[in-house]
Amino acid sequence: MAKQVFINLAVNDLQKSMDFYAALGFTNNPQFSDDQGKCMVWSENIFVMILSHEKFKSFATKPIADTKTKLAGLFALAVDSVDEVNKIVDSGLAAGGVEPTEMKDYGFMQQRTIEDLDGHTWEIFYMDITKFPTE
Repeated sequence: MAKQVFINLAVNDLQKSMDFYAALGFTNNPQFSDDQGKCMVWSENIFVMILSHEKFKSFATKPIADTKTKLAGLFALAVDSVDEVNKIVDSGLAAGGVEPTEMKDYGFMQQRTIEDLDGHTWEIFYMDITKFPTE
């Protein structure tokens, strides 16, 4: 089996969250989805499981963090161009997301940040490693 990444997120409104992630470019895998959780596919090896609080609690060993007011993690997705960064974040904003900061330009990398409806924070970035400083 290939190495894969599954990120599990507790969400308040499963359908609205599914719509948000679809706007970012994720697709739903119905094989691993039900009325309490949806498997959203970013790539062949990266998946986001959006889960109702009830379902999330069945896996959790700690209380669910309030990600609207506290940061629980930063999730970063690399894409092929700055245009793709902008398209993804703009689509997420149209689907109800929030952009907490302006685009950051590090010379070799451009990054925009978007929060989903529950405050989970995603950094969408393009990196041109040929522009990485050598000194």
